[in-house]
Amino acid sequence: MKWLLFWLAVSACAQDFTHRGYIEFRGLGFPATVPGDSSHAIGEAILRWDASYKVNDVFRLNGAIDTRTDTHRQVERDLRIDWQDRSLQRPALSLRRFSAQYSKSGLTVELGKQFIRWGKADILNPTDRFAPKDFLEVINYDFLGVLAARATYERGAHTFDLVYTPRMTPSRSPLANQRWVVPPIDATGYDVRDRGPYYPGGGQVGLRWNYLGRGFEFSTSFFEGYNHLPNIDLRFGRGIPIPVDVRRVFPRLRLYGADVAVPLRWFTVKSEAAMFTSSDSNTDEFLLYVLQLERQQGEWSFVGGYAGEWVTNSRNPFFFSPDRGIAKTFLGRAGYTIDVRRSVALETAIRQNGNGAYVKGEYSQTFGQHWRATAGFVALAGDEQDFLGQYQRNSHVLLTVRYSF
Repeated sequence: MKWLLFWLAVSACAQDFTHRGYIEFRGLGFPATVPGDSSHAIGEAILRWDASYKVNDVFRLNGAIDTRTDTHRQVERDLRIDWQDRSLQRPALSLRRFSAQYSKSGLTVELGKQFIRWGKADILNPTDRFAPKDFLEVINYDFLGVLAARATYERGAHTFDLVYTPRMTPSRSPLANQRWVVPPIDATGYDVRDRGPYYPGGGQVGLRWNYLGRGFEFSTSFFEGYNHLPNIDLRFGRGIPIPVDVRRVFPRLRLYGADVAVPLRWFTVKSEAAMFTSSDSNTDEFLLYVLQLERQQGEWSFVGGYAGEWVTNSRNPFFFSPDRGIAKTFLGRAGYTIDVRRSVALETAIRQNGNGAYVKGEYSQTFGQHWRATAGFVALAGDEQDFLGQYQRNSHVLLTVRYSF
């Protein structure tokens, strides 16, 4: 990847070169400890730089670099450049994006590592299959780029999107022996051994058609590939204690999806749904859907709705899926812009049976042209058998200070 670093250095002197970035320091405080993790505080630092170079009227080069460190060993200590996002830990230095883009007469083609987002809902997107996430902290996540070839064609009210990825980019799961890991079995009497992930070979393909009509917007989508969220494969041996091999497996997946947005007088109605099927006999088949209402009123913004799941074929009780974990919940988000420098936001998900819930709140303020400070909290509660409730001891406060350039 030396060519990308060279290009960034040379392009910095060019007239059509644009860039931006930030340095961010983040601290998290946990009142409670959990088995296997006695820490009460985590500190992180990240430097992110995004750059773009316009070669001519139709060609553009895009790049982004992350470098980071932390106090909790969620970040690697190896000095290497990572571009695959297949490491269990976050890489210390990574190529977040590197791509070449061609645009002309309604056609846009982008080749390389990039970010691809599908769907119209705000808190949960069932159709968003080319958007793996960093779930080391399950409730606080960031998107990962994928190595892909993407062609988008716009003609009138129609937009056609074709995506091919030569390899699957997995979501990053919580690390073993840290507070966001809850074993799928009671480990008493077992010798649990983490055998790491198994990554499948082969490419993935996706198609999406979007139609902007009079008073509504609608799209359908199809995906053939692999789930970027893993099943948990357990293999039991013989002996005392009983040996258990744990491996994360990414099963074959096929998706049929649709989403719609309809602006009305008082609010905008959005809905998104996806049917997941699999040829893997050890993988669930299910329908995941969202129905939400959205309203902007002055400096206030409101989003509220319901995320549901209908399992058509239950094959495996052991899997890691935050997307499914916040299904069967009432979702809500409210934000208020106090002035040009200050804002507050609140987000929540409450299980329909009351067994699990989380609330996230934050207050953000800018200082001068470059500095921003954000203070917030995440509160989790519920039954230990519930996906959200199992993290009840992970409630925390956080403080972020960012310098943008």
